[in-house]
Amino acid sequence: MAWTGSADAPLTARITALAPSLHPGERRVAEAIANDLGTAVERTAQEAADAIGVGRATVVRTAQALGYEGYPQLRVAAARDLALRTTDAALLADGTILGGLRASAERFAARLGHSLSGLTEEALQDVVGALDRATRVLVVANGLSSPLGLDLALRLNAAGRPAEHLSDALAQRIAARQLGPDAVCLVVSGSGANETTLATMGAARAGGGRVLAITSFAQSAVTEIADTALIVPSVNDTFQDELLHTSRAALMLVSEALVDALLTRRGDRGRDARAAALEVLGSSIRES
Repeated sequence: MAWTGSADAPLTARITALAPSLHPGERRVAEAIANDLGTAVERTAQEAADAIGVGRATVVRTAQALGYEGYPQLRVAAARDLALRTTDAALLADGTILGGLRASAERFAARLGHSLSGLTEEALQDVVGALDRATRVLVVANGLSSPLGLDLALRLNAAGRPAEHLSDALAQRIAARQLGPDAVCLVVSGSGANETTLATMGAARAGGGRVLAITSFAQSAVTEIADTALIVPSVNDTFQDELLHTSRAALMLVSEALVDALLTRRGDRGRDARAAALEVLGSSIRES
């Protein structure tokens, strides 16, 4: 298991995406690095191993799993992450709700590059092309990702790409099993481990459907099943932080951009669909 995203991806983005799939010792190393980048920059591989309580070989394997030649290259990456971080005190919450909102917005903006670093042009083109060609699209999302699935299905329909979204777990599996080889099952799963979602993906594969996924972690049950997966690391710094705060903002951003890309790909069909959607919206608005 190793990093397969962009070569320019920040160290913390790689850790967020890969941590759940690392061996226990390697996960301890990765999370220790993410929790204290400054210390990681200063330590040698042996010093890091002694402090974390693992062997030096585990530290080196962790660096390689994260896509670096060795631990010295990881230290350089950690230093770059620290240099790019915004430390302006104005970004800190000032004790008010509005201040907290502003801090969250600034933090998200500062980490957009982090969240997009796991994507590749090849994967994006593959997903958009599959959505354009499919005879049928079933959007699957459960748990905390469920609202994103509904939003994505609505946007696809408004773009002239009819899509289904079912909330019942059994109905999802029945629909997925009947997809067939020319259809697509489009999955949104932040964790990559939701049991209902995984069961539905299995049903789609059994029916011969193409399975596409948008998820936060490069190595997960969802990515193992999917034919193509778009990896969108969370805006949170560590896997533990992701579990506590569970932000889906980055996944929403990518799903919206995918629909825009699909509209562009479809040319006149996309423009006609957007015009029709705007016509309906216009007729439903009344002056007060």
